[in-house]
Amino acid sequence: MSEKDAGVDAGEIAMQSESAPTSEPSGASNSGGAGGPEAAAGQEDAADPRGVAVPAQAVESGAADRHDATRPDIPPPARPPAGSLPPVVFDESPSAMTAVHALPEGEKSEPPKKQKKPKKQRSRRAKWLRRATYVLGVLILLPVAAFIVAYLLTPVPSSAQPQAVKEASVFYYDDGSVLLRTGTNRQPVPLSQVPKQVRDAVISAENRSFYSDPGVSFKGTARAFWATATGGSLQGGSTITQQMVRNYYSGLSQDRTASRKLKEIMIALKVGREKDKSWILQQYLNTIYFGRGAYSIESAAQAYYGKDVQKLTPAEGAYLAAAIQVPTYASDLSSSSALQYMQARWRYVVDGMVQMKRITPQEAAVMRFPTPIKPNLKNPYKGAKGYVYELVKAELRRMGYTDDQIAKGGLKVRTTLNKDLMADAKEAVEGAMPAGVSKKVMAGLVSVDPSTGEINAFYGGKNYLDQQLNAAFDAKVQPGSGFKPYVLAAALNDGMSLDDYVDGSNAQTFGGTTIHNDEDEDFGMVNLVTATEKSINTAYINIAQKIGNDKVTKMAEKLGIPESQLTANGANTAVTYPLGVIDVSVEQQAAAYAAFASEGVYHAPHVIKWVTDRDDKKRTQPTDGTRVFSKQVARDATYAMQKVVDNGTGTNASLPDRNAAGKTGTTSSGHQVWFNGFIPQLAASVGVFRTDNKALSLPGYSVYGGDLPAKIWHDYLVQADKDMPVKSFGDPSVNLDQPQYPTYAPVQPRWPRPTFSRPRTTPASPPSGPASPPSRPTHGPTGGPPTGGQPTGQPTGHGGDGGDPNSM
Repeated sequence: MSEKDAGVDAGEIAMQSESAPTSEPSGASNSGGAGGPEAAAGQEDAADPRGVAVPAQAVESGAADRHDATRPDIPPPARPPAGSLPPVVFDESPSAMTAVHALPEGEKSEPPKKQKKPKKQRSRRAKWLRRATYVLGVLILLPVAAFIVAYLLTPVPSSAQPQAVKEASVFYYDDGSVLLRTGTNRQPVPLSQVPKQVRDAVISAENRSFYSDPGVSFKGTARAFWATATGGSLQGGSTITQQMVRNYYSGLSQDRTASRKLKEIMIALKVGREKDKSWILQQYLNTIYFGRGAYSIESAAQAYYGKDVQKLTPAEGAYLAAAIQVPTYASDLSSSSALQYMQARWRYVVDGMVQMKRITPQEAAVMRFPTPIKPNLKNPYKGAKGYVYELVKAELRRMGYTDDQIAKGGLKVRTTLNKDLMADAKEAVEGAMPAGVSKKVMAGLVSVDPSTGEINAFYGGKNYLDQQLNAAFDAKVQPGSGFKPYVLAAALNDGMSLDDYVDGSNAQTFGGTTIHNDEDEDFGMVNLVTATEKSINTAYINIAQKIGNDKVTKMAEKLGIPESQLTANGANTAVTYPLGVIDVSVEQQAAAYAAFASEGVYHAPHVIKWVTDRDDKKRTQPTDGTRVFSKQVARDATYAMQKVVDNGTGTNASLPDRNAAGKTGTTSSGHQVWFNGFIPQLAASVGVFRTDNKALSLPGYSVYGGDLPAKIWHDYLVQADKDMPVKSFGDPSVNLDQPQYPTYAPVQPRWPRPTFSRPRTTPASPPSGPASPPSRPTHGPTGGPPTGGQPTGQPTGHGGDGGDPNSM
C-alpha cells in the first residue's frame, strides 16, 4: 500500500463511506457469519484504499488483506437516491447470502419461495414391503397384547366343579370288604399311593414334557387354533395341566369352543406357576375318566384289574394310561380291532417310558400286554344289593345326610351286615320255599345282634330289580300270635307270675265279641307258661283284660313298635288287641324279640356301624340300649317262649345243640304266618305273606307259623350259630319244669326234634273264606296291605297257632 493511499484524509474516507453503497456482490461471503442485519447496523465499516467501504468483520478476518493491488478498481454502482430502496440485509442461510429487502415497519413480508427438491423415485416393491411390515406388526402385536390382557383378567377359579369332586359312596360289610359302590365311581387317593412307574406311564401317554413345560403346549395350542380358524375340527393339544384345569375347576365347560380353550390356557398358565406339579398330577389322576365308569386311578385299578392302585404293575399302569385317550376301546376288548388298537397304544406308552428313561429297554422288552379282567356289566343293585342301598340310604337320611352327600359325597359306610350270614339267610329262605308257589308270596327274614341292635343279616326278596318292595323292612302285616309275648311281658312287669292261672276255655265272650281257640280246643284254667306254649287265644284275652290294653300298648312301644301302628283304627282298644291285629314289619319283630335275648334291654335296630365323610370325619351309630323291663321279667318270658320251641307250636324251630326260645304267629285264614325266636347271641324273625293280602297257599306246608316260617328260622340258625359258643338262658323265677338241656353242655333232646317241616294237607286252591268252621263266627281283619298300609275296619280277629302234633 502506498503512502499516498495511507495518507488519505480521514474525513474524506468518512465522506466516501457515507456516499458509497453498503452492498457487496451476491457472491461475496462472510466466513465469520456476521453478515446479518445486526452486523450491518451495529458495526463500523473499515476504509478500503480504493474508497470502498469494507465491513469491520471482513477486516478482522483478513478479507481486506486479500485485495490484489494489480486488479483494476471497479467503481461501485451509483447509490440510488435516498428513500428509493429499503436498506439491504444479509441472509444467514448456509448457502450464499441472499439480499432481502427489509420492509418498512408495519408492512408484511412474504416468505421467500423455497426451491422444490426433485422427488426421488421409490420402487413399488419397497412401498409394498413397508405396508406388509405394518400389517404384520399389527397382526403380531395385537394378539400379544390381547393375550396379555386376557392373562391378567382371567382369575384361577376358587372352587372345583361339582362333577369333579363327586365321589362314590362305598358301603362295606362288617369285615371291611366292599359290599356296594354307588354314585360316581371316583375314589381319590394321595399321589404317594400311586406307584412311580404308574405315574410315569401316565406322563408318557399324555404329556412327556409335564415337568418342564409351563402348563401349556404352545405348539399343540397353535395347532388347535389353526384347525378352528381354517374350519377344521377343533383339536386337542392339551397338557396334563390343561386337562386337569378343564375337569377340575368350576366355570370351565366341556364345550369344544375357542373361547373355552383360551380361558383354559390362561388358567393353566397361572396354575402351572402357582401350583406344585405333584398337586396337579394328583388332581388329574383323581378326576380323569379311564372308562368302565371309573373316574380316578384307584377306581380304574379296581375296574380293570380288581386290585388297589398300589398293587398295579408297570405294565398294568401303562394300560390304564393308554386308556385315558380311548376309554371306549379300553373298556371292552371283545372286538379284534379294539384289541389291536389298545396293544399298539400300550406299546406307544411303554416306548415313551423308555425314551423318558423311566424304564430300561431291557425292562420294556420283557413286559407283556396286561389283558384286563372282563368288565362287570351287572347292575350294581341286582339281587340284595338294591335292598341294602335303600336301607343304608334311609338310615343315612335319619342321621342327617342329604341325598346329594349320599350320591356323590364320597361317604365310606361300614354296615353291620355280615357277608356269610347274608348268604345263610338267602339260602334258608329260598331253599325252604316250595316250588310252584305264587310269585305274590313274599318271605322276609331279619337277624339282629341282641347286645347292640345291629342287623347282621336280612332277606328282603330274590332280586331288587324285579321287586323293590323289601319284605323284611317295607312290608307291614299282622303279626298274629307273634304279638302275645308283648302281652306276657306287660303282665309280668305288672306283677303277674308264671304260675298265675287264667281261663283258657274256648268260646268266651268279651264285650260282645266271642273269642275262639284254634280248632275250638278247650284248655280250662292254665298258667302263663301253658297259655304261651299252646298259644291259647282266650287265655291271652283274659291276661290283657286283667292288666289293661293300655299297659300292653306301652310295653309294645318300648319294644320299638310305633304308637301310630298300635293305635291305628282304634286297634289298641279292641278286645282282640292281644291277638296281634295291628301291623308290624319283620324288622320290628326281630328287634323286639332281641330285647328278651338281652334280658330286658332294647336296642334300636340299625344297619350302619359308622360313617366317614370326605374330610375323614367319623360318626358312629350308638349301641346303648334302653332297659324296658327287668332281667327277671325277661328270663320268665324267655322260659315260657322256650317251652313253645320245646313242646309247643314251634317245635320245628328247635336246634340240635342248644336251647332256643320263640313264638309262632298265625292270623285268621292263614293270611300271614310267622316265627320269631332267639338264642342268647342272636334274634331272628321270619314272616311269610302275600303282596295282595290274600290267604296263603303253600304247597307242601300248612298255613301255620310253626311250619314253613319255623323251618326257615331253624335252617338259618343252624348255619348262623355254628361259630357261636353254646350259652344258656337265665333261670326263671318259677321253674315249672327242669330245663331240657343242662347249662354246662349241650345234649340231645329227650325225644327227637324234627329238623324239617312236616307237610300238611292243604286245599287245592286258596280258601275264599275263613279257615275256621263256617258255623263259628270269625272276627277281625286279616291285616293291612304289605306295602305299609294300616289295618282297616274294627279289629275283631283272633289268633291261633299250629304246626306240631301236640298243639292246637
